[in-house]
Amino acid sequence: MSRVTVIGTGYLGLTHAVCLADLGHQVLAIDVDQDKITKAAKGEAPFFEPGLEPLLRKNLDAGRLRFTMSFPEVAEFGEVHFLCVGTPEGECGQADLSFVEAAADALAPHLTAECLIVGKSTVPVGTARRVMSRIRATAPAGQRVELAWNPEFLREGFAVQDSLAPDRIVVGVTSLRAEALVREVYAAPLAAGVPLLVMDLETAELVKVAANAFLATKISFINGMAEICEAAGADVMPLAEALGYDARIGRRFLSPGLGFGGGCLPKDVRAFRATAADLGVDSVVSLLTAVDAINQGRRDRVIALARAVAGGTLAGTRVAVLGVAFKPNSDDVRDSPSLAVCDRLTAEGAAVSVHDPVAMPNAARKRPDLAYAPSVFAAAQGAELVLHLTEWSDYQAIDPAALAGVVARRVIIDARGTLDAGLWSDAGWSVHILGRP
Repeated sequence: MSRVTVIGTGYLGLTHAVCLADLGHQVLAIDVDQDKITKAAKGEAPFFEPGLEPLLRKNLDAGRLRFTMSFPEVAEFGEVHFLCVGTPEGECGQADLSFVEAAADALAPHLTAECLIVGKSTVPVGTARRVMSRIRATAPAGQRVELAWNPEFLREGFAVQDSLAPDRIVVGVTSLRAEALVREVYAAPLAAGVPLLVMDLETAELVKVAANAFLATKISFINGMAEICEAAGADVMPLAEALGYDARIGRRFLSPGLGFGGGCLPKDVRAFRATAADLGVDSVVSLLTAVDAINQGRRDRVIALARAVAGGTLAGTRVAVLGVAFKPNSDDVRDSPSLAVCDRLTAEGAAVSVHDPVAMPNAARKRPDLAYAPSVFAAAQGAELVLHLTEWSDYQAIDPAALAGVVARRVIIDARGTLDAGLWSDAGWSVHILGRP
């Protein structure tokens, strides 16, 4: 098995390091954040991801995974180095590549032997070749340092599964040797039948942002249809079901609701739009601008509906919010549609009480002024309006008749459309669902 390193131990990097070790490789992971390294070395994941922490501890105990803060140690240890640092959204929507450049600059002076650097971060097209030139300019090994790009396709809540058994592996290379090394690293999933798609660097860079842009477009499309249905008195749910039977369209991600959020989809759409603008492809700029606008508009629609069912004003209204993570099975509140709705509720004078199974600590760091409740029933105590904003399975299991006993008014907005509306209605609730009459 290979000796590989992983640079960056955030969500992508730590998951990748743990899963590479579980595939049998000797893995050394590095980060400049001492706290991250200390916690990871003790088997503590700094974020919630189902199945990750037990796998982290398993591979630490097996001696296949170690952590360091030393770039010289990393350079000496590995033949393949995975670059897994973040590319946050910049001021004008473009990807901020400062962490990628800093990692490359920190590693390059210590590369004295032939090696392969494999980028996994989501970057604008053209970044890989610029990074390769940057590294070769200062690496003692010079042209013997090669670079490949291997975009990640992790879904929060399913990251371990997506790492160990991905639906495809995409890699951009410039040589057969680089391809061979990548094949060696991924030998186990390839042997299990996972397809490997080998291409040039630029195409590999575009695959990730194109995939996210398409997914975002599909989600925004069905949410646009929900707005049409509301205006026409139609029902978006059977509409989505009928569309999904078309094999050219498919049912997945045709679920109308509050829209997408998180640390990837929104920033990747905006970064791709910035890239399209730089390349002069105005049609793509227009498309992605509309996708982003529809998505952001869903938050406005929830507030408008909440205001309407509250009698025209939210001032003084006691609101219980169910879910602040941007999606279930995650504690991530980056660009959370739910947290954005909470911001607007409080701005209009509502008293907001929040519950989430795992994301409340992260939400409290962003919005310490909100009230956080230890249970759904505590959050709903005396509420005049309940908002279901993150589709945790916990909330689908709520007994609406029991919850009715603690609220002041039996009014709920199901912004995700995943609750059993009939069950809630039978319990005396007034149920409002986006895109449904």
